[in-house]
Amino acid sequence: MMVKIIVDNQEIEAEEGTTVLKACLDNGIYVPNLCFLESMTNPPASCRMCLVEIEGEKGPIPSCTIEVREGMVIRTETAPVRRLQRSALRLLLSVHEVDCAACPANKKCELQRLSKFLKVGLKPKGFELLLKEAKRDDEHPFLDYHPNRCIVCGKCVHVCQTTHGRPFLTFAKRGFNTTISTFGEKDATKIPCPTCMACVEICPVAALTVKTDPQ
Repeated sequence: MMVKIIVDNQEIEAEEGTTVLKACLDNGIYVPNLCFLESMTNPPASCRMCLVEIEGEKGPIPSCTIEVREGMVIRTETAPVRRLQRSALRLLLSVHEVDCAACPANKKCELQRLSKFLKVGLKPKGFELLLKEAKRDDEHPFLDYHPNRCIVCGKCVHVCQTTHGRPFLTFAKRGFNTTISTFGEKDATKIPCPTCMACVEICPVAALTVKTDPQ
């Protein structure tokens, strides 16, 4: 069943059960997002970028966690929404190594897109740059992991699990030190990576790259 909602004074239709974020994106209304995938049944809402205001709700909320309902009135461009989105982006950039010229994601990077959309410089002032000591983890037989590019969106972990029935990638550590781990697997015969590489393709910032000289 289709329901009608109002987004930024524009009436659109969306299928019942669709998230507000997907309904907006499907109708050409861009809402910043980093960790959302349609196949996620329980979106983590970890990036805090897809905030919107919904009439009747208190304060901005992640649009990936709310399903559309008939008559819903949504605003995506209010001052509180933009302020929170810009703060979230600045925090992400404060732990991100900005070296676009040397990055494979250059000109197709989601952080570049968000920076342009939200009018936030890639090297925001007022935030101390905090990078992890290791610039690259090359322990995996087929992948290189670049922790100072990683935004910990979780897309790689999700797509790996849904593709293969179990994850060959996972989160490791906590807080600022959170990274993506490959379980320390070094036996190339036990992992499907050479014929898959879905994690590399889904990464929005080239934090996972194909090793140029597989072990």
